[in-house]
Amino acid sequence: MSLDIRLYNTLTRSIESLQPLNPPIVKAYFCGPTVYDYTHLGHVRSYLSFDFIKRYLKLRGYTVFHVQNITDIDDKIIKRANDEGVQWNDIADRYTKEYLEVLQKLKIAVDIHPRVTEHIKEIIEFIEKLIENGHAYTAPSGSVYFDVSTVSDYGKLSKRVKSEEWRQEEFVTEKKNPYDFALWKAAKPGEPWWDSPWGRGRPGWHTECAVMSSRYLGTQFDIHGGGQDLIFPHHENEIAMAEAAYGVKPWVKYWIHVGYLTIRGEKMSKSLGNIITAKEAIDKWGSEILRLWVFSAHYRKQLEFEENAMESFKALYQRLVMAVEIAKKIIKSSNVVHHLTDEDIAILSKLEEYELAFHKAMSEDFNTSKALEAVNGVVSLVFKEIDQREKLELALRAYSILSNFNTVLGVLDKQLKDRVEVDLEVIEKLVNLIIKVRTELRKRKDYELSDRIRQELLTLGIRVFDYKDESRWMWEK
Repeated sequence: MSLDIRLYNTLTRSIESLQPLNPPIVKAYFCGPTVYDYTHLGHVRSYLSFDFIKRYLKLRGYTVFHVQNITDIDDKIIKRANDEGVQWNDIADRYTKEYLEVLQKLKIAVDIHPRVTEHIKEIIEFIEKLIENGHAYTAPSGSVYFDVSTVSDYGKLSKRVKSEEWRQEEFVTEKKNPYDFALWKAAKPGEPWWDSPWGRGRPGWHTECAVMSSRYLGTQFDIHGGGQDLIFPHHENEIAMAEAAYGVKPWVKYWIHVGYLTIRGEKMSKSLGNIITAKEAIDKWGSEILRLWVFSAHYRKQLEFEENAMESFKALYQRLVMAVEIAKKIIKSSNVVHHLTDEDIAILSKLEEYELAFHKAMSEDFNTSKALEAVNGVVSLVFKEIDQREKLELALRAYSILSNFNTVLGVLDKQLKDRVEVDLEVIEKLVNLIIKVRTELRKRKDYELSDRIRQELLTLGIRVFDYKDESRWMWEK
């Protein structure tokens, strides 16, 4: 497929063509949870949005290597443990387990889940490098701070260009500047700690992600993502540290940020107490309904949670399931024909239009909202036309398109798990018919359409070889 994939880069505030550093591999890091409480729908919106992006990249032939951290030591974890009278790591382990279970239920796969407490050695080495090259300093308490004044382009991600806009945490007198941030926090009485060259302490939040992402993806990689609330200070600080330590620019080529999930107009967050946990939502609506709901909104747009709206996505899911079942029924019960009517060809053309519309939408900054319109179009065509005609060729085409769509959607796995049983001889006759049509297109010099057919056949495991006067095909192993 010749469509370029274009995405919005927060760093440049513009839509750019995706050009990975080492194609076809795309290396991506997405900020994961601080495990002090249950995963909620705000997290689900972010994780699913990135899952759709990743799945589409894979559909287009990229290999995506996805790292997502688990912050298992933090002020909030320590406070929760003290409130409950348990050890801090009991809290971290409890909510890590819950988070991983949520991802599994939502069908979100992550290649590596690094935990902060398993990377203390690498974090200390990273901080030592920053001290050595003059970008960090040790305070009398044993805390280590990043000196923001040593970075000339600080603020380039968030576009906060004035130093008075950089204040990001409570000012402490031992910092050189109010806007410097902690790389290493000296231990306080009763807190967990690790030994370091500067005394007992623990990592600062921003340091953790900069270190773990680069450890597994390299000192330069393709995509870094997270919620829009992480642009400043978290991601801004990550850039400053990483580029100072590794001496590279840009450290990350593309920055992707997911819009807020709101409820009654307010951002869903634990601090506001307006959360709906992922477990509650999955138990009530199921992962398929939640996936369709998140897919319905462009990832950069604000998404408002309305419980009544979930019923419409439940109905859409049922229509999708029924459309696949109708196609399967026709495929199993119908015989191949060797001539299609003009009306049949018009339906095939309409299916092709919807398939192309899906790819155009997803290729233009992963516009899932627009892509969902194409999904609905195919489903409607199955109900209104294909079900009435009961022709094998139409049903096979619709089934193939819905299967490709589901590669991204991830809601029809149960229905598509069992391959439709079709006689091998019938399949070969159908492929030969398609090849004959394609040969005629090549004679007419309609190379764009003939190339598209060849690419579609390849996605089905059929490779076409063109010769001077004919084309031949074979199954891919």
